[in-house]
Amino acid sequence: MTISAKEKQDVIKEYAQNEGDTGSPEVQVAILTTRIRNLTDHFKANHKDNHSRRGLLTMVNKRRSLLAYLKKIDVQRYNDLIQKLGLRK
Repeated sequence: MTISAKEKQDVIKEYAQNEGDTGSPEVQVAILTTRIRNLTDHFKANHKDNHSRRGLLTMVNKRRSLLAYLKKIDVQRYNDLIQKLGLRK
């Protein structure tokens, strides 16, 4: 359900704007997307896990808010991130 520290560091390296960047919207959205995908796989085996489902909905809403913010400040970065992560608009 959660991601390992190594997996998180790999995601940060891939989406960081510059060295030491962990707080940019791109990095935050990429980490949330990884966690959401892991939880989606978890629900295939545990469909009655409603407590984790609430956490999933919270993460999806947080990701949506971050994507809206990124779209508002820089549309090109938003489009690049959506394409790179394979998300729908």
